[in-house]
Amino acid sequence: MENDETLLRNAGTTRKRRPEDKVEELELEVAIARNVRQLRQNSGLSVGEMAARIGISKAMLSKVENAQTSCSLSTLALLSKGFDVPVTYLFRGADTERPASFVKAGKGTPIVRSGSQAGHEYELLGGLRGEHKRLECLMVTLNEDSEVYPLFQHPGTEFIYMLDGVMDYGHGHSEYRLEPGDSLQFDGEGVHGPTRLIRLPIRFVSVIAFPDGAI
Repeated sequence: MENDETLLRNAGTTRKRRPEDKVEELELEVAIARNVRQLRQNSGLSVGEMAARIGISKAMLSKVENAQTSCSLSTLALLSKGFDVPVTYLFRGADTERPASFVKAGKGTPIVRSGSQAGHEYELLGGLRGEHKRLECLMVTLNEDSEVYPLFQHPGTEFIYMLDGVMDYGHGHSEYRLEPGDSLQFDGEGVHGPTRLIRLPIRFVSVIAFPDGAI
């Protein structure tokens, strides 16, 4: 039985993250970590069991799964053989550009929604389109000119988080008293919206996850 010192030979270089580390290199290590962890979990084996199958130490496999090591070519070859996948599979996702949406405070884009006619103000905080999803984030403000509007309906799931004010919010046959710090998640197909504006101004964040093909 080989000891850890033997198993770790040519396994890679363990190091701590430094600010000067290249982003591309870190992304590669993270991609390998994510793919290795998923492959191991799909196999139903523990870290120790999979390490023994591959031929590296448990400690080294743990470092690989946590992106704490730069894998050598020999280690990549062992991982590829142990998981029975091409070496290129381990890099999957490393070269994919990942979008981000940044909005400074108070700089969201004003948009019109069905509740605009009732005096509801909407500020778009970001909207990312993915291959299988669309996420829309809104800052919603209700003031003295706003009216209740409990007739919203849309595909997908919505999450709202109260920042200021107090209101009663209906969904289907249920009603919820929302105060700062409260949150509510619900199926957007159910009729929903504010039923009573108790303390103004009211501000809350609304995050909507639309299903494929909804928009």
